[in-house]
Amino acid sequence: MGTMSRARGFTSDNASGAHPAVLAAIADANSGHVPSYGADPLTAALDERAAEVFGDDARIFPVFNGTGANVVAVQALLQRWDAVVATDESHMVNDESTAPQLVGGTRILTVASRGGKLTTDVIAPVFDGYDGTVHHARPAAVSLAQSTELGTTYSVAELSAITHLAHTRGARVHLDGARLANAAARLGTTLRALTTDVGVDVLSFGATKNGTLFGDAVVTLQPELAEPVDRLRKASTQLASKMRFVSAQLLALLGDDLWRENARRANAAADLLAARLRGLGVTPVHPVEANAVFIPVPPERLPAVVAAAPVLAWDRTAGVVRAVASFDTTEEDVDALVAELARHLG
Repeated sequence: MGTMSRARGFTSDNASGAHPAVLAAIADANSGHVPSYGADPLTAALDERAAEVFGDDARIFPVFNGTGANVVAVQALLQRWDAVVATDESHMVNDESTAPQLVGGTRILTVASRGGKLTTDVIAPVFDGYDGTVHHARPAAVSLAQSTELGTTYSVAELSAITHLAHTRGARVHLDGARLANAAARLGTTLRALTTDVGVDVLSFGATKNGTLFGDAVVTLQPELAEPVDRLRKASTQLASKMRFVSAQLLALLGDDLWRENARRANAAADLLAARLRGLGVTPVHPVEANAVFIPVPPERLPAVVAAAPVLAWDRTAGVVRAVASFDTTEEDVDALVAELARHLG
């Protein structure tokens, strides 16, 4: 059998391995027999920890992946005749195929983003324009990502303004937190400060990008959403039979704030990459506010750059590639990438 390459790259933080503490937690969970489908001690302990991290009303529901978390979470906020408002840059619109529609039956109303973000001035007209008739989907939820698809972050004030607007219009708020840890580490806040405290109703909590082997979670922040999420998780094929192995990873990440240390390392590596690029005279396309760096390249050189460097082709027309740092990205990894980019951009 061939051996797997040890090369590390920047195509995605999904490409990294698992943190040793997470692997140890899985190994520790692999002892004896326990009840299935979440009726095990580790999942119970995770639920208690979630209440400590996010607030007393919080409940956590482990799922297999981020797409599943988003689909389940948004379904819980909508009636079948409702719609969710999201940016045209959102992951749910561009990178989850037809899962929201096929699995969740979800109608998405897209609005223009500003640096990847939703803003109140583009959300308000969607609610104002709804005529209340059965001929149009009712906007009943807002979905935003922290950090955004463009690597930018919402401030506490920005989040509060959006949730306030949504709630005054009778809508709920979903936060896609695939990289919530990176945003919280960057802003120097707690996870609760960016979710419960600003009025988010339900959260997709990302763990895979932050050091787990697999598995993310839906976190309900309002008591009445717990039962719908619990039932929809099963109906949407996201209920793990041996859930203790997902719960053990999430517990390792949340237990001693390992999530923050991992996020800080990834963010620092992204900062270093941005600084090294500026040294070459290359300015990132978007502000580096989490762990992603968007790098301009001449469009005609983009195929060669992507073929040679471990980055993702983000916009082939405009000439932009994306580099995402992980919790285990080293200075040597950054220097190797910069050297490769310099060959093509110098």
